[in-house]
Amino acid sequence: MFSRKHKHILLKFFSMFSVVRGYNVLMVVVAQYVTAVYILAHDKPVRAVVFDLNLFMLVLASSATIAGGYIINNFYDSEKDLINRPNKSMLDRLVSQNTKLSLYFVLNFLAVVMASYVSFKAVVFFTLYIFSIWLYSHKLKKLPFVGNLTSAVLTITPFFAIFMYYKNFEHVIFVHATYLFLIISMRELTKDLETIPGDLAQGYKTIPIAYGEKYSKIMLTVLALLTLVPVYFLLTKYNIGHMYYFFYATMFLLAIFLVLLWNSNSKKHYLILHNILKFIILSGVLSVLLIDVNVVLNRLF
Repeated sequence: MFSRKHKHILLKFFSMFSVVRGYNVLMVVVAQYVTAVYILAHDKPVRAVVFDLNLFMLVLASSATIAGGYIINNFYDSEKDLINRPNKSMLDRLVSQNTKLSLYFVLNFLAVVMASYVSFKAVVFFTLYIFSIWLYSHKLKKLPFVGNLTSAVLTITPFFAIFMYYKNFEHVIFVHATYLFLIISMRELTKDLETIPGDLAQGYKTIPIAYGEKYSKIMLTVLALLTLVPVYFLLTKYNIGHMYYFFYATMFLLAIFLVLLWNSNSKKHYLILHNILKFIILSGVLSVLLIDVNVVLNRLF
């Protein structure tokens, strides 16, 4: 049995894990490596990619920056989360704000140190990334359109670091990135619909608050239809192996999403829609493995 002290330490750990969204950070790590192996460095042996120390440092720097971003976002949203996510907020508050801020600065410092191992350009990149996350959390997220656009860009920025490292400018990469950007933009707008009570109480001018739920639903419908453009090119112009299963499945899921969207009018409904989009993003990362398993197995050495 755990002693009282051990239980307290364990609760603190889970609290901090919740604050930094540890599961999201781990997902980004997996996504960066999968993207590097299958798309950005598809002409290199898998072993050379996986054991590339520079790539490892970039992934660690990304993870530290993202974790720090979640901390500063949690810091500024603490009052809003009491309304929108009371259970999670109670867990997050087991760790003091001073401890969170101390860890925030430590993580950002470590990110810059790890980036310095790669190059001075990497240091500049992550310094700007850290500043952009702080600016978004402090100011930009309260603004309609600007907040949503910034959040979507910041979400895909870690992949841009890997993209610049390999300097792979194949067109298919930009098409994949466009699809991901549209889905993430949909998720951000759906999250705004889900968190209207807290945003309203804290004076946030999100799209649903500034323009109404109907306008937000129209925007989500347009974004969903726009995803058909990159999907069309990926299915007809590029060799994506068996990943086409993913895109056909997501078209079906997005059709369900739109039907549910126009019948949604509560936080519970929007949470379901949010989870559908999160599932699409998660399955999209894993489905990259379907591009060509045999080729990757042949690249192990």
